[in-house]
Amino acid sequence: MKKLFFFTFLLTFLLLTSSFIDIVIAMPVFCGKKCKKRCSKAGVMDRCIKYCGICCGYCKCVPSGTYGNKHECPCYRDMRSSKGKPKCP
Repeated sequence: MKKLFFFTFLLTFLLLTSSFIDIVIAMPVFCGKKCKKRCSKAGVMDRCIKYCGICCGYCKCVPSGTYGNKHECPCYRDMRSSKGKPKCP
């Protein structure tokens, strides 16, 4: 009985984990392209891409253009740093 329960638990865990990994792997591709475009005119591009990627991963969207248009993605617009300043470029 314990072996059957363990096997069922393990199989369920592996199935859920594999579907989650597919989502995690797919998201950076979307975010990477959007953030490169968003940060193309940034003075410190590495930092811009880093924070844009964090915001995109959480919000699952990036505003169009290289500046502004944050109304297109309220989550992205409303994220704040620990100092209360906008976190997303």
